[in-house]
Amino acid sequence: MTEELPPQRKIIHVDMDAFFASVEQRDNPELAGKPVAVGSPAARGVVAAASYEARQFGVHSAMASVVAARKCPSLIFTPPRFEVYRAISAQIREIFAEHTDLIEPLSLDEAYLDVTVNKQDIAIATEIANRIRQAIFEATGLTASAGIGPNKFIAKMASGMNKPNGFCVITPAKAPLFMESLRIEKFHGVGPATAARMKSLGIATGADLKALTLSQLEQRFGRSARYYYDLCRGIDHRPVQPNRERKSVGAEDTFAIDIDTVMDARAHLAPLIDKVWAVMTKRNLAGRTVTLKIKFADFTQITRSRSRGQAVRSRDEFEELVEALLAPEFPPEMPVRLLGVTLSGFEVEGTPATEQLSLEI
Repeated sequence: MTEELPPQRKIIHVDMDAFFASVEQRDNPELAGKPVAVGSPAARGVVAAASYEARQFGVHSAMASVVAARKCPSLIFTPPRFEVYRAISAQIREIFAEHTDLIEPLSLDEAYLDVTVNKQDIAIATEIANRIRQAIFEATGLTASAGIGPNKFIAKMASGMNKPNGFCVITPAKAPLFMESLRIEKFHGVGPATAARMKSLGIATGADLKALTLSQLEQRFGRSARYYYDLCRGIDHRPVQPNRERKSVGAEDTFAIDIDTVMDARAHLAPLIDKVWAVMTKRNLAGRTVTLKIKFADFTQITRSRSRGQAVRSRDEFEELVEALLAPEFPPEMPVRLLGVTLSGFEVEGTPATEQLSLEI
């Protein structure tokens, strides 16, 4: 008797278009059609989101506000309203839930949906994606883009192909050619440094990557070789996980003025430690690994971690471990502009999704 193969997965990746900035343009008609950045225009401010009008000038999220203003002199800054973004995100997830319970949120503005089997018995995933996009627009006045594919990686790549307010379908038959033609910097998980290294090795596209054997990739990229090997072939076995495990709780702060003394560092770290510990306590989490992040005035950064055999059991113990990581780094060779702390390696799982807190946007 022949074993019946499981059905080909139908995955949708829904990604809101310039979410934070689009909300601000929706709620303030004077911002419509203008370059908008959500964030602070202060010298140490950072762009949290940029409208498509701002992106035409090269402005993007995580860019220093002073750099963004230099690229786009007409840029309009507006402060973030996270309570509004969260409420709209909840509306959007209710729309997702009309079609499937297999929803994996990645952030407030994007999620994976497995619609292989769906509540309305719609056979074509593209129809579901377009119904969702229409429902989102009717409920919120905002547009979303969607990617439809046989796995999470391909669906995510597809959602960015026809932004904003578009969709792209990549069928299993089209997937190999799509992956071969994709520029290496477009691959999810390939950052600027890795892309530059790959290009120096003559790897510019998925086809170039696919031409290398697993052994050759292992020689060049070590433990990441299998990931790249599968990636260029469009292989991704990860299921959509409705209850993704929380992996870390962290907080960080960018300072108005660079610091260079350990006393200043301790003073700035104290409220971060308080915030992280409050979340850990509220979510009934216990972590074994403490990580300290230090970003210097030239934007280079380092991380220092320490893992224990058992979980950190008190706020004071957490602070002591942070101090042990901090002390050897001071005095620094260069002033410090940001500090961050994280607890990970959990023994007790709480609510889904990694939580990253920030004292400044």
